Amino acid sequence: MPSARSSSGAATHARRSAGERASSLGRIASSLPTEIVPGLLRWTAPHPEWEGQAPPGSPGDWPQLVGCVLYEPADTVVLIDPLIPADERAPFLRWLDERVAGRAVSILTTLRLHARDRAELAERYRANTSRAWNFLPKGVEERPLRGAGEVFFWLPAVGALVPGDRLLGVEGEGAGEDLRVCPESWLECVRADRAEVAALMRPLLELPIERVLVSHGAPVLHGGHGALARAIAEARDEPAARLAPG
Repeated sequence: MPSARSSSGAATHARRSAGERASSLGRIASSLPTEIVPGLLRWTAPHPEWEGQAPPGSPGDWPQLVGCVLYEPADTVVLIDPLIPADERAPFLRWLDERVAGRAVSILTTLRLHARDRAELAERYRANTSRAWNFLPKGVEERPLRGAGEVFFWLPAVGALVPGDRLLGVEGEGAGEDLRVCPESWLECVRADRAEVAALMRPLLELPIERVLVSHGAPVLHGGHGALARAIAEARDEPAARLAPG
């Protein structure tokens, strides 16, 4: 998540020149869209507001590559928190046009700061649908974290949960297996602390979650329910066994 969470961080980012942003994008390449299961894809792109060397746990401590999701329920293409890869812009848009193939497009955002390229893509596919922004098609469910400033999206047909900033993947040891609730510093703009945010996630454990497609860090493609339970337990300082189903 951009460190625009705080007003000082937003001002810093506003002062950055286009050249500085372009330079940061050159540090790491985006990933091609990967089909996880039929009709469910994820790609990553370098975020233009990323700044390296942020102190651990600070608002700016997040990986340069951010995750985006494409899902195809019925005759609709759903884009969640989409960011066009600047380093592969033209080929990516050609690929996306071919994938959309004239179908209705729904563009969903998990939180305000993840608008990313929503406006550009809504305009691009305006002829396909009259209300691309936040149109919730069948097969996609909202799971709001009330008080935490975020909406998770639940895709029941593929057992996938898509969070924004409140639930993160990990890098290094545990990557692809573990999740974590966001640092306390990421919650400056809401009234909930880390333990309270974790408590808001507890009802999600009623869902048969297999995959958690995070925006920041490595996604969990198998065993998502257990990974979420462990993350909640860690943030609330509780034994994970207490959160197991049944």
